[in-house]
Parts: sequence; structure tokens; C-alpha cells
Amino acid sequence: MKIGILSRNPRIYSTHRLVKAALSRGHDVQVVNPLSCYMNITSAKPMVHLRDQQLNKFDAVIPRIGASITFYGTAILRQFEMMGMYTLNDSTSISRSRDKLRSLQILSRSGIGLPTTSYAHSTKMSSKLVEMVGGAPCVIKLIEGTQGKGVILADTPKAAESVIDGLRQMKAHFLVQEFIKESNGCDIRAFVIGDQVVASMMRRAKEGEFRSNLHRGGSAIPVEITKEEAQVAVNAAKALGLNVAGVDLLRSARGPLVLEVNSSPGLQGIENSTGLDIAGMIIDHIEQNVKQNREYYAG
Repeated sequence: MKIGILSRNPRIYSTHRLVKAALSRGHDVQVVNPLSCYMNITSAKPMVHLRDQQLNKFDAVIPRIGASITFYGTAILRQFEMMGMYTLNDSTSISRSRDKLRSLQILSRSGIGLPTTSYAHSTKMSSKLVEMVGGAPCVIKLIEGTQGKGVILADTPKAAESVIDGLRQMKAHFLVQEFIKESNGCDIRAFVIGDQVVASMMRRAKEGEFRSNLHRGGSAIPVEITKEEAQVAVNAAKALGLNVAGVDLLRSARGPLVLEVNSSPGLQGIENSTGLDIAGMIIDHIEQNVKQNREYYAG
């Protein structure tokens, strides 16, 4: 097969590992910076160009699209979909996952457990937003935030209302979310490929921090998850239409709660903590599904 990987940097861990795994299985691989691509969307034959090259020979495309380029990156990916190529995660699913509000609404509709979350446009609703999630302490999250950025823990109702009012003045979009005290600064990253969790790790926040993201200095260890937690993770990925996802779970008194679903999960933390070849599993999944995609378009 010829595999295209949409990534701005071939040297970052996840992209490098995917290239290595694909080459070890005898595939041709090309890393393509989506921001360097342009497309013809007016002709009867859709096409993606990279400089003077037509990118029409891929059997599969792996999107590693950063949050900052979601709009253009998913537009390029959508063009490959129009050309009949198999994409590991499709453009619609990625767009859903990147919108925190939309993704929570979809997960809620699917009956998946979530921390109680509130959202409003007006600053007049500040106190109501805090009350809805059970009062303080509560978590305030920028909708556009990633890797733990733009996540604030407000210890008191007054502090929460002050943060909300400040964000409103900045015209920022945010959510107010229940603080799950019993999680003790830990969450679980369940790595989903297809219809199963292939690896899981527990992330713990560093001293004095409540965000467990590895980018925020958190630590990770492999962890065995329950059947219920695994099923919740798989259901969350399916609800958003993702074939590969990093599903972040909290252990609460009322069962596993989905914190976030990542459509472009990093491989370094999960591979280093578990010792598993996650990149290889992703390539194996692609091999199994490309044939089905060819048969679909041929039929």
C-alpha cells in the first residue's frame, strides 16, 4: 500500500513511529504537510496538489492534524475522502471531536456518562452555571483549549464567577464542569482502535496541579481497566465516528465518566508507559480496512 500521513512535522514522535511501522510492513509512506497542499474543488475530478505533485495514489490517509489547523486540515482530508481514499478518521468525526461543546452534546445524546456540564452566552447566568454543576470547586474550560491549556479550577463560587466574567469580556467560549473530587487528580487514557481498547494508562497530576496531562508535567503508568470502562471508551469513540481515539476517563462514584475524546491521540505517552507497539496496531487496522474500502467504491 501507499500511505499518506498528514502531519506538519515528520520528526515528532507519533508521525515518526507511524512511518516506521508502515515501512516495517513493506508499505510506501509519504508525510504531507497539509498547510503546503492546495486543491482543485471545481473540476469533475477532485484533486489535492503538493507543489507540482498530484496526491492521487494513496491507498490510505492517516490524519495527524493539530488543533490549530483543524479547519484547513480537515478540508484537505475531506478532499481525499471525495477521491475515494480510505481515511483512518474522517473529516466529520475529527471536526466533531475538536468542538468540545458539540462532542459533549453527542456523547450525552448517546447516553454516555459525563461530568455535569453547563454552558451559556450571557454573564448574567454566571451563578446559575456554577449551581448547575454542583457549586464550587468547579472546572472552567475554554472550548478551544488543548493539552490542558485553558483549564481552570475555581475553588469558590466567587472565584468561578470572576473567571467566567473575565472570559466573557474576552469573548471566549467556555464550559463549566463538575469537579470530580474522588478522581484524586488522576484520569485514564484508553486508546481505542476499531472496536476495542488496545492499551490504557493512568495519568496523575504533578504535585500542586489538578490537570493530569503529560504536557502539564503529569506522570503515566499502565493500568488495567474494567470491562465497563473499556465499553464506555469504545462507545464514546463510536458515537463520534472515530476509528482511532484517545478517550480520557474519570473514575467517579457513579461510574466511569468521559472527560474528552481525542481524534489525534499522541503515541509517545501510551507506548512508553505500556511498552506496546500502538503504531503497528494502527497500521494493521488500516491494512484490514483498506480492502473493504476498495470493494465499497468498486461496487
